[in-house]
Amino acid sequence: MRLVLLGAPGSGKGTQATRLREHLQVPHISTGELLRAAVKAGTPLGLQAQAVMAAGELVSDEIVLGMLEERLTAGDTGNGFILDGYPRNLAQANALDALLARLRQPVDIAVQLDVDTELLITRLAGRAQAEGRADDTPEAVRNRLNVYNQATAPVVDFYRNSGRLACVDGVGSMDAVLQRIIEVLAPTPDIG
Repeated sequence: MRLVLLGAPGSGKGTQATRLREHLQVPHISTGELLRAAVKAGTPLGLQAQAVMAAGELVSDEIVLGMLEERLTAGDTGNGFILDGYPRNLAQANALDALLARLRQPVDIAVQLDVDTELLITRLAGRAQAEGRADDTPEAVRNRLNVYNQATAPVVDFYRNSGRLACVDGVGSMDAVLQRIIEVLAPTPDIG
């Protein structure tokens, strides 16, 4: 199963991807975690990305796609993967499709987690306080949601238009949301 999780910051992509990893037995690949690890390690990429991420902006497509290509060619992705945090715009969606076609690992389905904006702000404020994340300051949160609405939301239409989109209510208990995702991954066959 090759799955892309979509949703605004704070929609629960990372939480559900971690839970789905166990269910599907495929790796969870988070571009946010890849970038934060590079920042923590002080790599050239990490230093480049640090200022951009702290301001709530998006790291360049070329850098992220290069990191993803390295990760997707690792041996543990042969049976699929869960991609969280990418693509974030139409150019990235097209670049990802081209990369995955070249790797012969096309996306099976994209799942959009739908969550109300006010709940997103509450979730992100709580996460910033609990984890001390620089990219979840109030200013950065507002900017990230604005960037999402302008650039990332159209990616939903990209997957919808290609027949690979499922929308799931992202509000409720972690178990309830996980169950909704599992249901769209393996729908009940039509009994006609």
